[in-house]
Amino acid sequence: MNTTSTKRILLSKKGMKELKKTIASLEHEKNDIILNLHELDKTSTHDERLARVEKLAQLEMIESELQDKHYTLTHARLLPSKRERLKVALGSVVDLIDTNGRLVRYTLVDSLEANPSDGRISILSPLGKNLIGKTAHDIIEWSAGLRTNQMRLIQIR
Repeated sequence: MNTTSTKRILLSKKGMKELKKTIASLEHEKNDIILNLHELDKTSTHDERLARVEKLAQLEMIESELQDKHYTLTHARLLPSKRERLKVALGSVVDLIDTNGRLVRYTLVDSLEANPSDGRISILSPLGKNLIGKTAHDIIEWSAGLRTNQMRLIQIR
């Protein structure tokens, strides 16, 4: 791959930790399958040969996923900790109030590590796109189907 076309990946500390944890888990799973394959090498029945083929396919899938995760880790950088806090940007933590007065907090992240239920939204999501560049006290509006949603940006951290 041409290094000039390599996309830089920015991850939060939590995202980086989760990526490393996933890689470790996949490495463990890969080693288990390899041990299993060594045992299946000593077998000769038809069912056992089929089990071996299944394990080889599993191993191939895991190795492919591992390769992708290692690529991501190699090109990932931590979000800058000191950034302009006057405007929302990738890595910003924002406090918003909805029309019912409910306070919510989101961290804006790359789509790679987005997990709204954990408070991390993608900068490519409808809300994320509308937050970028906003300042405290701005009203944020975005569409979800036929409905338009609205929140007030209270604070940028």
